[in-house]
Order: sequence, then C-alpha cells, then structure tokens
Amino acid sequence: MSVLLIAEHNNKEIKPFTLNAISAASQINDDVHVLVLGSNSDSVAKSVSEVPNVKKVIHINNALYENYLAENFTSAILKLSNNYSHIICSANTFGKNLMPRVAALLDVSQVSDITKVISEDTFLRPIYAGNAFATVKSNDKIKCVTIRPTSFDPAPSSGGSAEIQNGEPGDTTELSKFIKKEEIKSDRPELGTARVVVSGGRGMQSGENFKLISAVADKLNAAIGASRAAVDAGYITNDHQVGQTGKVVVPDLYIAVGISGAIQHLAGMKESKVIVAINKDGEAPIFSVADYGLEADLFDALPKFLEELNKLNTIQK
Repeated sequence: MSVLLIAEHNNKEIKPFTLNAISAASQINDDVHVLVLGSNSDSVAKSVSEVPNVKKVIHINNALYENYLAENFTSAILKLSNNYSHIICSANTFGKNLMPRVAALLDVSQVSDITKVISEDTFLRPIYAGNAFATVKSNDKIKCVTIRPTSFDPAPSSGGSAEIQNGEPGDTTELSKFIKKEEIKSDRPELGTARVVVSGGRGMQSGENFKLISAVADKLNAAIGASRAAVDAGYITNDHQVGQTGKVVVPDLYIAVGISGAIQHLAGMKESKVIVAINKDGEAPIFSVADYGLEADLFDALPKFLEELNKLNTIQK
C-alpha cells in the first residue's frame, strides 16, 4: 500500500522540513502520496507535485483549513487512512500536535521521532535524550510515524510531475476553534533549518549580553539558539531553545558560547557537522562533543572573534 505524508505549509509555500519528511517516506515505500490541507493553497499543491519522490498530491482546498487546527486536520486524515499503510509527518511542533490524535483515533501505537528507516515496519529512534537508540518494529495495520527531519536529507524540490487530485474536507469540530496566530518576524534564518547556529547559555549572565551573540550571528548569517538555562533565566525567549525540550538542530556549524553541555542540550545539537565550544570551564561536558574547543572567558573571546570577522567583512549566505 501507499504512504500518506501530511504537508506542512502556510498556504503559500511548503515548509522546508516537509521535503525532509518526503525523503524519509520514500525510503519506506516509493509510492508516496502527499496530503495538502489548506485554503487558497493551489501554489502549495503545485510545488509539492514537482517533488520527484511524490507520486500523487491530494489537495483539499477549503476555508476550514485556512488556519491549522489539529482537530480539523485529523478528521480529514482519518477519512483517507484506510487507503494507506503509513501516515507520516515531521516530528516538529506541527507533527507532535497532530500525529498523536491520528494514532489515538486509529487505535494504533505511534512511532515517534525516527532517525532511520530499517524496513517498512522497523525504525530507529533515539531514547534517553539521544544517548541510546531503540529499534522499533510496528505490527499495526496502519503505522503512524513522525520523522526527525534533520536526520534525512531534503528531497529535490523540482523535476517531478505528480498528479494533483482534489479531495473532500473532513468533518468540522466544535471542540476547539482558531483564535489567532502570533508569529515572530525575523530576517535571520529559521533555527531549525539554519546552516550556522550561534547559541548562548547561562554563562552569558544576562539578556543584555546576548547582544554579543547577535553581533556574531549577524556576521555569519546565523540563527540564534540558547540553552534551557538561558531561557529559564529570562535571557532570551523560548523559541530559541535548543535541546530535548526545544528544537533539534543539525547545522553545518554550531557555536556554543557559555553553555556547559547538559545532556538535555546535547540531545538537540550533538549531530551538528562541526561544533565549536567556548567556555571558561575546561571540564564542561560540552567539550566532549566539540570538534574545536576554546577554554576562555567568553567576554574576552567573543569581542576578539567579532573583530576578526569584521576584518574579513564577509557574511556567509
């Protein structure tokens, strides 16, 4: 049977992690169908149809889906579920809100946050904050799976020509209603998909000192991250949190400044390609995963680093 992937989008374009999820889905079964639930979302359906890994796009274009509401999405997914062996989406905020509802109503066990596809029914997923991996086999007729998107390369975004089929909306629910959405606008790259991330921890000592992080991030065209300790201390908002209870990132370069390296933080960044740590405590756990470590006071090191970046006068794109 085919695999059904739930696309995440904003009614104008697909979110980048959808391409990673499509790549993972195609490793389960090469007959990948993508469900696009939206309003005035023809451009999304068209762009998904151009992904070579996709064989069919089911487009349900209805005002009911103008704003994402998990209850409404779930109803539409359940109507289609019997035609598929797997239902898949990313293991981000979108998927973590949606997939448990789908799995519960189908009375199946969800397989969460997989990092590798071993076979159609067997997957690898991290446990114990990423310090161990479990091989999980699902015997459910319909398998509800969420994908850790940073563990899979994105599928190509062009070159395909999948059929676009119009679908019927699901039932509405009176259990909840959409009130409003507040988004933080930023010119910086999105934390979850950035090539470079500069993160600060409790060692920054105050929110005011995060300006040092911002200055370096500006030069590197980097996203800004933070440890939970920095977020809990009120230095920066929680949408910047990296770790087990925040975002999982796998950038080309991760710079950890004043971060001790608690196990929960390492779970969210230790798969980064290159890790640089700056900390005055030479015994800090962050150095155990760092490719390059600088034992120094960050208030001395960062200004000097910024001075060298200014000499280069180069902003990475």
